[in-house]
Amino acid sequence: MTKKSHPSALSVQPGVAGAQPLNPALGAHLKPQHKLTATQYVQGILAGDITLLSRAITLVESTLTAHQVLAEEVINACLPHAGKSIRIGITGIPGVGKSTFIEAFGLHLIREAQKKVAVLAVDPSSQRTKGSIMGDKTRMELLSQQKDAFIRPSPSAGSLGGVARKTRETAILCEAAGFDAIIIETVGVGQSETAVKSMVDYFLLLLLPGAGDELQGIKRGIMEMADGIAINKADGDNLKRAQLAAADVKRAIHLFPADPRGWHVPVDTCSSLENLGIATLWQNIERFERHMVTKGYFEKTRQAQASYWLRETITEALLHQFHENENVKQRYAELEAAIKTNAVSPFTAARELLALFVK
Repeated sequence: MTKKSHPSALSVQPGVAGAQPLNPALGAHLKPQHKLTATQYVQGILAGDITLLSRAITLVESTLTAHQVLAEEVINACLPHAGKSIRIGITGIPGVGKSTFIEAFGLHLIREAQKKVAVLAVDPSSQRTKGSIMGDKTRMELLSQQKDAFIRPSPSAGSLGGVARKTRETAILCEAAGFDAIIIETVGVGQSETAVKSMVDYFLLLLLPGAGDELQGIKRGIMEMADGIAINKADGDNLKRAQLAAADVKRAIHLFPADPRGWHVPVDTCSSLENLGIATLWQNIERFERHMVTKGYFEKTRQAQASYWLRETITEALLHQFHENENVKQRYAELEAAIKTNAVSPFTAARELLALFVK
């Protein structure tokens, strides 16, 4: 007996031919961006094109060899147009209010000092996933809406001191794009703030009220590196504590050796929420710049920083080449296993691996 066939409920219905997208602009937006030459990048950056500036920074941060070669070409072409800004490093322990302070400070520079401000905010990267939140534009909502502001969050990627590896090159591009003040926000007081100090003109350390106890937890080296210190959150019930903290810090600074540049580190209080003391901090920076230029230290410091980054870049490149060397790779695992069983010392293993690398 033959079975009756029934129409399937799963039959495919004919589609609509040539359907238009709900948002016609979306298709154009999703088209792959065409490749630009170094000249096109440079022309866009010098014209203040923020889109091209952002794309150039992405090139700088990329680990692809082709991107690195192009980025270097762009940076070298931008160098003659850079160096005219004031570079400011902002550091402090987590929770001190760096992002809120930078927003208030950046707004002051734009509205009162008529400056164009670039904020290079370094977000902490996870050591396990290498990911980061990149939430600084969310925390600096008012500043990000200003036409004379540019905020670029970058992952720290494990860099010493919480400074992104390519932050210095990014600052050069921002200067060439016409920004007058480059603010570099670090993750916080970590292993070393030397990396911050080596790329800025003015290094500001933010502290919290109640620093009498807190001073014991702040490394003396970081305080000695600071060109200015501010006790943040000096408002409401915290005001009295902030004033006491400022007095404590001033007394501590007097115990440090005198600055050979003849600069006396100012210690002030400020409130980012109530916009108190922000103008004074900017006046301190302007006074610092005048002092350093007059004494001849400003340009010398920048030259010393360039030498420092030459050495750092060579060290980083050599380390990368060392670990990518095939001879080293093969022997590394064997020697690593040997040192774990005390069959060979780490120093002997290191010398052998370096000898293989040199060959």
